[in-house]
Amino acid sequence: MKAISVKNLEKNYNKIPALKGISFEVNEGEFFGLLGPNGAGKTTALGILTGLVNKTEGEAKLFGKDVVKDYQEARALIGLVPQEFNFDKFEKVQNILYFNAGYFGIPGKDRNKRIKEVLTQLGLWEKREVKAMQLSGGMKRKLMIARALMHKPKILILDEPTAGVDVETRKSMWKYIKQLNKQGITILLTTHYLEEAEELCERIAIINKGEIIKLDDKKNLLSLLEKERVEITFSKSIDKELLKKYSPIISDKKAILYLNPSDWKDLLYVVQSLPVEKIETQQNKLEDIFIQLIGEKQ
Repeated sequence: MKAISVKNLEKNYNKIPALKGISFEVNEGEFFGLLGPNGAGKTTALGILTGLVNKTEGEAKLFGKDVVKDYQEARALIGLVPQEFNFDKFEKVQNILYFNAGYFGIPGKDRNKRIKEVLTQLGLWEKREVKAMQLSGGMKRKLMIARALMHKPKILILDEPTAGVDVETRKSMWKYIKQLNKQGITILLTTHYLEEAEELCERIAIINKGEIIKLDDKKNLLSLLEKERVEITFSKSIDKELLKKYSPIISDKKAILYLNPSDWKDLLYVVQSLPVEKIETQQNKLEDIFIQLIGEKQ
């Protein structure tokens, strides 16, 4: 049984599609990334999985539990860390966790033990009596994770979990999230930080404009790094068809291509008759792969 199963999921807002029939599966214990630019549909997909957004069409299940038909059972499987801070900023840290545990039916006698356990792991135990508004941005992010873990979920959903935090805090959060995954928790991460997906995820789905345009193992995506990024500047606009075989991204008088070493001889033959001003090359990066894949779907 898959931890998460999404089939032909659609969501329209006033007939405007936010999701266009996406499908993907996440294995139990997997660290899965949903990567895409802002507005790509990542948060909408998570909203449907967590019952916060009503789907238009399609199916979403968590360990075989339909997120609509089996809402209570499905919701209990999830720990959600949303993008925005949505706790009472005037409340003390330990009280936020205590009240949240009650929503999941955790007996009062067990809550304090669990609070100490989670806050200690996240380095927040000393801040338990502090009001949430007095925490730093990084500590607030950690509080969101602590709250999501109170009921020991089987699936942890992280929506841009390190947005706005400093590099040191981000790395410490990465380390903790990795430990959770090693303990068997299935993790679904959405992010637009490419290095975050590269650091954490086993498989990555790239989503843009409500469609999944690539889904593969991280190592297979990174194998595309063997290609070289080539940027050609022309003195005037050219016929795009001349470079079509290289799937270029062309804007104004520039073309960006991603070449295998064996492509160079043919490319140089093609461009010798074009008004080339400059050719620049650099080693490909995951960011370039991301841009290339999105550019191909424009």
